[in-house]
Amino acid sequence: MILQSWYMFWIFIFEMPTGAIADFLGRKKSLILGCFSVLLAVTLYVIVPNFYLFLLAEFFWALSAALTSGADSALLYDTLKKYGHEEDSKKIQGRVESIFLSSIAISAPIGSIIAAYSDIRMPTLLMLIPFSIATIISFTLEEPTYKEEPQKRKFTNYIKTSFRILSRSTVLKILAVDLIFINTAGYFMIWLQQPLLEQAGINIIYWGFSQVAFIFSEIVVMSNFLLFEKLFGSKKNFLFFGSLIGGSAYIIGSINHTIPVTLLSIYLVGAFLLTRKTLMINYINKYISSAERATVISTISMLNSFIIAVVNPFFGFFAEKYLSTTMLVIGIATVAFAFISRVEENHLIEESVDWAKE
Repeated sequence: MILQSWYMFWIFIFEMPTGAIADFLGRKKSLILGCFSVLLAVTLYVIVPNFYLFLLAEFFWALSAALTSGADSALLYDTLKKYGHEEDSKKIQGRVESIFLSSIAISAPIGSIIAAYSDIRMPTLLMLIPFSIATIISFTLEEPTYKEEPQKRKFTNYIKTSFRILSRSTVLKILAVDLIFINTAGYFMIWLQQPLLEQAGINIIYWGFSQVAFIFSEIVVMSNFLLFEKLFGSKKNFLFFGSLIGGSAYIIGSINHTIPVTLLSIYLVGAFLLTRKTLMINYINKYISSAERATVISTISMLNSFIIAVVNPFFGFFAEKYLSTTMLVIGIATVAFAFISRVEENHLIEESVDWAKE
């Protein structure tokens, strides 16, 4: 968890300036730089098993994540907007995230097999192959021309504009708070699921398959955002009951440690809490102009990373000593948030608004 806190700390530091880089130099260049950075990170990881070298590798991995986190979704949305398909952004964004998670589901068992028959270093070394392919692809991307783009401005002006947009937009702040809180609650399950499987008495040989099911639960929801909104009656209801279900899963999982309940708790959290960020980014995009989209999204991600970096060490300490109590606290907090969230149905629009007037 020290390595993870170190990683999140640098995500927090890098998110704002790298978002501004994406808006100032272009999303394509930001993605290219991100690809080169992760190639360096993987190379450092496989040189020699040294904790301090791992810290340096995590530094470059965080830089890569920050360079791509706002730029990729901004480039996707603006490309859809250019071709008149922005109303499909929710469906396309969910599909992209589903493909990403499917890739993890396929590669995780493969990585386990490779590690079992060689060593734990080899799966990491082989990551250079897909990252190299991604680097090549990034050079082929076409970046749309932004109609709203202002005249050339200083780099720091992008950062100032981002904070100004967030500070003056009540709706953006409400959506950002929802994204950050629920995504943080879901994030904890990424680290809790293995201790929970062990507590339930599930043999380690099945953990990889459980991870696949965990990812599949996310894919089911992200691939069917529209369907779930219809099932729950409205967009707001989907957000409310999603938080309620995820929080309740934490609470029930903290009390009942049987295998069926443990697995169900893990998968429900993945399905309804970890998918929230993808959905909320879709709505947030509607309130941001193309010229500042990557910077504002990066600002929100930066705040999320800061919160996780601060609570991570405390979370790790208490989860190690009081696993069930930690889950119970997260669950109660999530359920409480479902009732106090200020997100309204009219905030969840499907078409872009005049951000300057909002």
